[in-house]
Amino acid sequence: MSVNFQDEAEVKEYLSNIGIEYRFGCYSEKKPEVCHLLGDYLESIHRDYEKARKVFRSTCDDYGYAKSCLKYANYTFIGRGKSGSKPNPTEALEYYEKGCKLNDSENCLNAGLLLVSPKMNDRRDFMKGMEYLTKSCDMNNGNACYYLSGMHISGAEGPIRSQETTAPLMSSTEANVKKSNTKAGDYTVEKNMAKAFELTTKACELNNMFACANLAHMYARGEGTEKNKEKAEIYKKKAIALQEEIKNSKQLLFQQTS
Repeated sequence: MSVNFQDEAEVKEYLSNIGIEYRFGCYSEKKPEVCHLLGDYLESIHRDYEKARKVFRSTCDDYGYAKSCLKYANYTFIGRGKSGSKPNPTEALEYYEKGCKLNDSENCLNAGLLLVSPKMNDRRDFMKGMEYLTKSCDMNNGNACYYLSGMHISGAEGPIRSQETTAPLMSSTEANVKKSNTKAGDYTVEKNMAKAFELTTKACELNNMFACANLAHMYARGEGTEKNKEKAEIYKKKAIALQEEIKNSKQLLFQQTS
């Protein structure tokens, strides 16, 4: 069925029918992917964040649908969709972890970033956070690889609280986490430019703009690798190209919504 998007009445009917289809697919056929679409529909078309929040939560809890876990966690993190609700990073972490256990890289990334953040206070668990970030990177999440590379560039440390973690983290990225001898934290990531270079390369290959800029500097200065002016220029150009892509996509989105 073709729709004349210049006809307001026809567009309203079209959107109404989509809502009916999503509700049927979710509530009658109990399809988690359709429930998630219903949440997106309520969020983007009706701006009904309270109902969308409920749909995302139930789709995560009842069906174990990772994308809905992520959306509900995001809502909870910023305090969205519930009257009088305040940001709740602790509950957000719970749902990011649920999504991560369902092997969703974005959930793993957000769980990891929360757990290594000093803002989590008593919930901060550096070692567990590193595990989540590494899992996300291993699933080819460029942002996770980038954050891990930064930890190896400068070094980082923090407390360990998880009783599940009993050995240093080992993965394809070989993040070097070990007992700290300082009072600041129980575990530390030592500065290691060779590992930082490995992670930065992977993040850039996954089109992380900031990683490509860092990779250009590494080649230019010979940090973690041998100096190579030609490669430094190649990755500098790639970083600029990715920046232009982001800029153009934002302009297009603005034009579509204005």
